[in-house]
Amino acid sequence: MTRQRIGVLLGGVLLLVIAMGISRFAFTPILPFMRIDEGLSFEEGGYLASSNYIGYFVGALGAGFIYRNKKNFLLLNVFINVASILMMGLTHSFWLWLLLRFIAGATGGYIFVLTSSIIMDYLASHLLSRWSGYLFTGIGLGIAISGLIVPIIEQVFAWEGTWIWLGIISTLFFTMTLFLWRHITIHDGEKLQKTSDTKIFKGFMPWLIVAYGLEGLGYIITGTFLVDIIYNIESLRAFASFSWVIAGIAAAPAAPIWMAMISKFSTVKVLSTAYILQVIGILLPVISQTAWSVLLSAFLFGFTFVGIVSLSTAYARELFPKQSGAVVSALTTAYALGQIAGPILASSVEAYFNSFKAPLTFAGSIVTFALVILVFGKFFSNRKQPPNLT
Repeated sequence: MTRQRIGVLLGGVLLLVIAMGISRFAFTPILPFMRIDEGLSFEEGGYLASSNYIGYFVGALGAGFIYRNKKNFLLLNVFINVASILMMGLTHSFWLWLLLRFIAGATGGYIFVLTSSIIMDYLASHLLSRWSGYLFTGIGLGIAISGLIVPIIEQVFAWEGTWIWLGIISTLFFTMTLFLWRHITIHDGEKLQKTSDTKIFKGFMPWLIVAYGLEGLGYIITGTFLVDIIYNIESLRAFASFSWVIAGIAAAPAAPIWMAMISKFSTVKVLSTAYILQVIGILLPVISQTAWSVLLSAFLFGFTFVGIVSLSTAYARELFPKQSGAVVSALTTAYALGQIAGPILASSVEAYFNSFKAPLTFAGSIVTFALVILVFGKFFSNRKQPPNLT
């Protein structure tokens, strides 16, 4: 792999660090500090999270219709995304926070879909598809970065300064990407004529989309409230921020590890394993409220959700190689729909039962149902057509 191609891939990694690891998931370790200093309720935290996911839904859906000037449109969204991070630390208005989280989500949706499509197509055109898993290390790296530095910065600059410093770091990463991509020409995609061969909602694909959407609903409850839940267990409060670092460390190498497994096992078998481990991770704090259980929960969360994202996205592109933008958009849109519902449902369940165990149990049940849909869908679609080699 040449230095130039490594640079293109690294630029994509940095964009996912910004949009996913920082813009989206830094909210998780910052939320406890915002709740204490600003008097936010658990329910208001859920609304802020859902505003971000509604925006993500809009961006993911819209990205499927971008065929021209992909690179320029992507970079514009990165610029707006970074600005939204900085602005979070410059206002105390709940309504402006809702708007800024929406903007961060919408631009994040565009960034994830377009970056994934551009990089996977670029690698495939150079016969380097095996490297595609490394793109998604950006999610875990961003989570690890936010988990490590948020508590440190917050002690000195409070939660407001934390958002501003994260914006400055994101600006640095954005500048680095502009440098790495300075000589790269991204070929625009073409809108294919609709035929029976180009319809993506056929065979196993609809089952994969539904399972992925349910996964988005289930996992995001842990992703949004993990640190806050641990922080509110007094005996475990010291482990709250550290748990997010563990999640990031587990997520960083997850994609290449999971992608390597599909050389020996079918993609659906590997995906099923990831789903099972995620359910175990979600339910661990329900079964046991000890340091090892919550840290193992955080580890399994980071390791599995990035694996499921990378495996599902790569498999969808494999099924429809000429429609990478459309299939990644369809998957990410379903994922975003689940994420919109997740925090709101979790807040309602927590309020009704007055226990953090209830939303986690609910989340575990949803991911289990997603696994059933995935396995049944593969079995059902295989009966209607010749088995796929993967």
